Amino acid sequence: MNALITGASRGIGRTIALELASLGYCVSLVGRRRETLDAVVSEALAAGAPRAVAIPADLGDAASCPMIVSRTVESLGGLDLLVNCAGLSLAGSFTEATPEQWDKVFAVNARAPFFICQAALPELRKSKKPVVINIASVVGFKGYANQSVYASSKHALTGFTKVFAKEVQPYGIRVHLISPGGVATEMVKEMRPDIRPDELIQPEEIAEIVRFLVTRKGSGTIDQFYIRRYSGLAFD
Repeated sequence: MNALITGASRGIGRTIALELASLGYCVSLVGRRRETLDAVVSEALAAGAPRAVAIPADLGDAASCPMIVSRTVESLGGLDLLVNCAGLSLAGSFTEATPEQWDKVFAVNARAPFFICQAALPELRKSKKPVVINIASVVGFKGYANQSVYASSKHALTGFTKVFAKEVQPYGIRVHLISPGGVATEMVKEMRPDIRPDELIQPEEIAEIVRFLVTRKGSGTIDQFYIRRYSGLAFD
């Protein structure tokens, strides 16, 4: 089985990649920095991945989306699982947001998953067990002060995932959306330095949900997982 994970150089994406490696997946790891990705490649191979490849790419560049998929298929021989995890954060008042900031965040958080899914669809249709998992956020359902641009991008990703799931249902592709609250990553530290890491969801908890989704047997098309530290896991 072959998996493509964006945002795989750190945080949630890295943890998911290593979890999939432990399940025996060949993994294609996408991130911005080659040296960081190379370190995760070594970790993935040590965790049990039969093969691991690094694909440095700037998801803010629309042309990178088809390139990522084509290089993954070229390197691994196919695609069975796509995890869109890469994301950019932005904290600040709505009144201070600029068009440039909006475009930068939306390019990575909403546009890239959209067009990676589009490019991946022909390959996923060839798989016997195709799965897509998009990592959104609790802000894709709720609103928090000083997160207007970030929340807008995650609302867009959430809406796209719901439509995408309906459109690929005839092909037997399972689509899942995971919407965590605060996770102990560098991104959250940047946005909310006032929160202690031990009060946050750990990346391993998200990886455990991914493990459940890819190992379970079922014919469900879309599941929404909304997870917060204090309220536990709820299914919507």
